[in-house]
Formats: sequence, structure tokens, C-alpha cells
Amino acid sequence: MDPGFETGFREFVIDRSGALFRTAYLLTGDRHAAEDLVQSALAKTAAKWSDLRDPEAIEGYVRRVMYYEQVSWWRRRSRVAEVSTGRLPDRIDEGHAEIVDLRLVMRTALARLTPRQRAMLVLRYFEDRSETEIAQLLGVRVGSVRSQIYRSLERLKQAAPELSTVRELR
Repeated sequence: MDPGFETGFREFVIDRSGALFRTAYLLTGDRHAAEDLVQSALAKTAAKWSDLRDPEAIEGYVRRVMYYEQVSWWRRRSRVAEVSTGRLPDRIDEGHAEIVDLRLVMRTALARLTPRQRAMLVLRYFEDRSETEIAQLLGVRVGSVRSQIYRSLERLKQAAPELSTVRELR
């Protein structure tokens, strides 16, 4: 294996895996599925690493692989809602219950969206991508992005009206 390849790839994974995991978690709604998604995307990126010349385009490539891989997984498997619970914390922070409640409401509301609607919202509001960028990433027209985002937000409001009063989750 080329030492330059290994060093460059390792540095990329160390620097960007946290951000990639956060995006994967928002796409999947599950920690373990998010880890699998990042690992799968990085494996596919490693196979193409020598072809990726522009360092700034590498992360975009990995994220695009993640989006397509997640859509592919949604199509393949039946939608069974599983929620993993980890070890309970020894101490609960003040206000923790409200934050947890809102996160659960958000998770449930996002689960009611179609895979495409969820991807659009993640790209637009978490990744802060423009409508044009989203259209290019997903291979659709800008008008489709706008209408999907509008419909997704309306569906979220219907599924969880209590989210309309929330400004930001920690």
C-alpha cells in the first residue's frame, strides 16, 4: 500500500469523521446505523482515493456516497423502528428532560417523513446546503428541492406541532 495514500486517508478520517458521523446520525436516526453508514462511505472512498485529486472535494464526495448509500438502504430494508438505549447516565443535568423529550419528538417526526424528505431537510438545515447544491447532489431540479422542503416542513408541523415553538436543540 502506498504510504502517501495511507497517511492522507488516515488524516482525512481523523479530521472529518466526527462531522461525517453527525450527518450520518441525522440521516439514519440510529447511532449504530450511522456508524455503519460512515464506515461504508469511507470504504468506498478509500477505493477511489487515488482518483480524488482536489482535497476540498473529498468530503463532498464522501457525503454524496453517504446520501446515496442511505437511500439505497432505505429501499432495501423494511422500515422497522428500533431505538437503542445505552447505559443510563449517573447524573442528569438540569433541563435534560425537556431536551430529551424534544429530541424524541423530533426523531419520531423525522421518522414519519419519506427518505427523500428527510435527506432534503438534513442537507438544507443541518448541512446548510443551498437549494442548488441539494439539487445537484440528489440529481433533481431546484424546483423539486423547494417543493420537497416545503412539504417536509409542513409534514413535520403536522406530526409534531410542539416543535414550532422550539428555536434550537442542543
